[in-house]
Formats: sequence, structure tokens, C-alpha cells
Amino acid sequence: MTARVVDFETVDLRFPTSSALDGSDAMNPAPDYSAAYLVLRTDAGDGHGFTFTIGRGNELALAAAEAVAGRAVGLRVDEIAADLGGFARHLAADSQLRWLGPDKGVIHLGTAAVVNAAWDLVARIEGKPVWKLLSDMSPRQIVDLVDWRYLRDELTPEAALEMLEQAGSGRAERESLIRREGYPAYTTSAGWLGYDDEKLRRLCQEAVDAGWDSVKLKVGADLDDDRRRCRIAREVLGPDRRLMIDANQTLGVREAIDWHRALAEFDIWWFEEPTSPDDVLGHATIQRAIAPTHVATGEHAHNAVMFKQFLQAEAIGICQIDACRLAGVNEAVATILLAAARGVPVCPHAGGVGLCELVQHLSIFDYVAVTGRLDNRVVEYVDHLHEHFTDPVRMRDGRYLPPERPGYSAQIKRESLERYRFPDGAAWA
Repeated sequence: MTARVVDFETVDLRFPTSSALDGSDAMNPAPDYSAAYLVLRTDAGDGHGFTFTIGRGNELALAAAEAVAGRAVGLRVDEIAADLGGFARHLAADSQLRWLGPDKGVIHLGTAAVVNAAWDLVARIEGKPVWKLLSDMSPRQIVDLVDWRYLRDELTPEAALEMLEQAGSGRAERESLIRREGYPAYTTSAGWLGYDDEKLRRLCQEAVDAGWDSVKLKVGADLDDDRRRCRIAREVLGPDRRLMIDANQTLGVREAIDWHRALAEFDIWWFEEPTSPDDVLGHATIQRAIAPTHVATGEHAHNAVMFKQFLQAEAIGICQIDACRLAGVNEAVATILLAAARGVPVCPHAGGVGLCELVQHLSIFDYVAVTGRLDNRVVEYVDHLHEHFTDPVRMRDGRYLPPERPGYSAQIKRESLERYRFPDGAAWA
């Protein structure tokens, strides 16, 4: 009998990270890292996926995932595996759901959970981690993953195909290198805004001792506090390690420029989310004003069209895709291709439950099959909640070691699902 998607399961999963102010920043002072978690049930096994939120409202993302997942029920697994691009386009083709977006908002978040689960399912069937599944695809197969209708004015499928074909000759050598050495990372774990100065200093020193050469601090609530905290970080990090700052969208355009001017003495490598995530031209103004510091943004850029505009406007020096804000793997691939064509490094956002587990696959694919470059490319790392995953990230000397188990590293342990299920799990009861 041909295997089909027979059902799906969802879990409103929330972790009380606000109790220790893990994840705290100027916009989100007390987040509870959460996941709208979805399992596609099939005759051939299960696929696990999720989208990320920070607490209240997670139930909305879960309802959106359920609405989208209904379009997957009954589909043949072999047809999904043979055309993952077509599958993603099928999910997005519900005209009534698209009216709530299109391609943004809670429906887009729900789509990410379903698309990510499908990639996990297919990778498990193929016996490969997602980064390897992607990297083993032909250039034509990679191009066919993308919905090109709104992107052709910036990058045509033919140009993307040529770019991928040129990168093809070194794939095996790059894969071997990444297996040996891992993919470069940076840590945000030292720099949450709610941490006091003593904890900041201690965690920065621990980062140095652990081999990290890039550290990010949250800023944007109080300029005097930020100057003091950046001074502490720079004293501990020394002159040669990279220091990045992240305002999490709290500042206006002129305010962000002035903020950077006040912190520039601390040698800031990038300024992340300095203003509204939708203000493409505002980011361009900031980028011109603060160069050579890079503007980095993207964790709240809700689709590839937004990234197209950021790149066209030369508004960003660092492209920060999010594996769950975009509609899953397919749209992440589209954005990776757009950024590669412009020569802008992709440094994914990963400050949330499970995001580290997902984005490592995307960055390794970017290096092996698309750009072949590691310069100025780092993946965010935070050091909490990995223990809940059946295939957690593995780090060595500030680098992600490539996942080896089949799938998208997205499966959460059953005992964690039961304990942190909201509102009736033991952690919340």
C-alpha cells in the first residue's frame, strides 16, 4: 500500500525561561520560549516540525499550523518527497488562508511548522540529515524548491541555476571540511539584557575560556547602561574578538544612528535589528550612516520578498534568516540564494527553543552547495533548552558540528512534551 499522511498531532509547548530572564531583551523583557509543535503522522513514519514564539499567542500559531496541516492529510509520501517545492506551494495555495496573509503573519508561522515537519519526514525516509539531503540535490532540484514568482526581478531561476552549478565542483571537499572542523558560531548567552553586570562579566569570561571569538549583547533600553555593559564586554573580550549588539527593533532611525555613534568606540561588528523590522529604507539609511559596522536583520522579516527588498536597497550587510519566521526550509533556501547573488553573508538567527537545531542545517547547506564561503559567516548559539531534543546541537570550540542523524533535528522528547505542554503540563499546572 502506498504510504500517505494520515493525521497530525499538535502540542502547545512553552518553557518558563522568564524565571531566569533567559532571552530577555529591550523589546521582550521576560519571554517564555515556546513552540507550536506539530507531528505529521504517516504510514511510513513521522515528521516533526515547529514554529517559534515567546509565550502568549503560541496557541494562535498552533491553530494556524493545524489549519495548514489539513492540506497535507491524504497526500502520498512518495509524491511529497519527489517534489518538496510543489508540496510547499500546495500548502500556500489555500486562497482563504492566504487572505489572512498572504505570506506573513500567523498563517506563515503555521506553514513553517508543517513544511519543517515534511522535511524532517523526508530526510528520515532518505536516511540523511536535512543539510545532507539538501546538499546532495542537483542544482536543478534546489532551484525547483523555490517559488520564484515574486523574486524573478532580482534573481531568475536560470541565474540561480548557473550559480549553483558553478559551486558544484567543490561540494565534496567542503563537506569533508565541515565534518572535520564544524561551522563557525557566535554566542548570545552572555548578553541577555536582564543579566546584571557581574553575571555579564562572568559569562563573557566563560565565553572567552570556551573558545568563542564572537559575542552579542542585547541593547536598546538605556544608552548609559549599554555603554557600561559594552565596556565590560570589551574589557573581557579584548581587542581581537568580535562584539555585536542587538536592539530588537526598539529604536527609531535617527535614534539608532545616534545610539551606534555612542557605542562605536567599542568596535561594533554588526548592529542587529536597530529599528522596525519592516522599514527597509530606514535600515538603508542606518547602514549608510554606521558603515563599516554592518546592519544585521531578518529574524522578523516575514518572507523572501522582504529580504529581496533589503538586498536591493543595500540596507543590510548581514542577512539573518529565521527557520520558523520564514515558511520553512523552502523559503529559507530562496533567501540564501538571493543573498548569495548579492554577496551578502547569511548569519541565521537562532535565539529560541529549537532554532539552533534547525538553522545549523541551513548554514551548512549554504556553505557546501551554494556559496562555498565561511568568511564573515557565523550562526547564533544560545546554551539553553537543547536537552529537550532527541538530536541536540553539538558544539566544539565555538563551532557547530554537523548533525549526523536523519531528519531536521526537530524532534522533542516525549517526556518534555508532556511536562511543558501548556497549560496542563507539570511545569505549568
